Amino acid sequence: MNIAYVVINIVIMLIMLFVLNKMARVHVKFSKRVFVALGVGILFGALLQLVFKSDSAVVTQTADWIGIVGNGYVSFLKMIVMPLVMVSIIQAITNLDSSKGLGKMAGLVIGILVFTTLIAATVGALTSNVFDLNASSIQSGQVEKARSKELEAKLGDVQDQTVPEKIVSFIPENPFADMTGSRPTSTLAVVIFSAFLGIAALQLRRKKPEQADMFNKIVNAIYAVIMRMVTLILRMTPYGVLALMTTTVAQTNVQGILNLGKFVIASYVALIIMFIVHFLLIMFTGLNPVSYFKKVLPTLVFAFTSRTSAGSIPMNIETQTKRLGVEEGIANLSASFGASIGQNGCAGVYPAMLAVMIAPTVGINPWSVAFLVKLILIVAISSFGVAGVGGGATFAALIVLSSMNLPVGLAGLLISIEPLIDMGRTALNVDGSMTAGVLSAHFLGKLDKDKFNDMTLTDESDDLA
Repeated sequence: MNIAYVVINIVIMLIMLFVLNKMARVHVKFSKRVFVALGVGILFGALLQLVFKSDSAVVTQTADWIGIVGNGYVSFLKMIVMPLVMVSIIQAITNLDSSKGLGKMAGLVIGILVFTTLIAATVGALTSNVFDLNASSIQSGQVEKARSKELEAKLGDVQDQTVPEKIVSFIPENPFADMTGSRPTSTLAVVIFSAFLGIAALQLRRKKPEQADMFNKIVNAIYAVIMRMVTLILRMTPYGVLALMTTTVAQTNVQGILNLGKFVIASYVALIIMFIVHFLLIMFTGLNPVSYFKKVLPTLVFAFTSRTSAGSIPMNIETQTKRLGVEEGIANLSASFGASIGQNGCAGVYPAMLAVMIAPTVGINPWSVAFLVKLILIVAISSFGVAGVGGGATFAALIVLSSMNLPVGLAGLLISIEPLIDMGRTALNVDGSMTAGVLSAHFLGKLDKDKFNDMTLTDESDDLA
């Protein structure tokens, strides 16, 4: 009987996918299709949970089949991330007049990312205190205990690495291995390797201009092909959002959310405050935050549903360059760095909230100024090299909690609500990287303000896809 229900659910999903395809054929705007997919996915997922329960065999099997579309779409995006990062960085550098401005550009992007992470850590810590979150009041079941043991087992890998060793780990010993995403810092390592390659090609102009020109043409050709691949993959966004949202809602542990509702609410209050901070930073530079918000919203929706900052890089770059008027080099750097450095949600808000919540269990006053200052500084330092895919927040939490001498196992108490809060965290990560790109371009005089203010470009993806 279960098979019959699964088949019916799959047929319903196929019909919805067909409707989305029909909307594309009659030229319904890209952003409208994304939001329709988001809404329908929530409704269908809620219906599946209501009828069959989140842990039922029917929902599990249905999610597996629907995952072909959702997880397949995310896999396609991850497939293009490393080639896109590499060729984008090289192309951006080789098209510069000289390498003199590169350090300033990269330094400004990283500085803004770390600065906003400092703010995020402060917001997370204060929000956790205001809501009086306390890990000792959370009951643990078998699943939570298993998760706690898993985190404690992972702690050894994190504790064994000193800060200097972590900095050295950013350097790519084997760039080909990093192109496979073999390490949490692989994206950052590929950025560093690509920057060195681009600088080498740029300096080659003086001694061997013919070879440099040939290399530049090859890179530009490859860049054009890669961007075309990005366009082809972005066409799938509404279908991916529909499938991802359906499986996420259908498999969400509602009872776990009810039990930990206070933490969920506090988390989203902190995340919303940080979104407001981003918009205020945009506004203080004289730019229109409303225009910014409308243009980045489809990208944030994808980040929210997919829960992958690295997978959002293609849409991130496209949004910055095609809609917001950010110069290509800056957009490439901010999107790439933002997937590994200064993630406001996963490496800022989340570990700070966890630390404050766990502190009372070991007799530490979470309102202590010394505790809060130490926590915020450690969060900012540890925000380097956080993986931009699922698990990055856990990695950041392990580093922060161990550095603060807090029991990491208590973080396992939140496993039931992890997917729900991870959606908001990822959206904030991506928004932080786009904010860094816009601000950097503005400060360096490389922001096309006419394009930024042109509201006809809110659906640029329709032209590309």
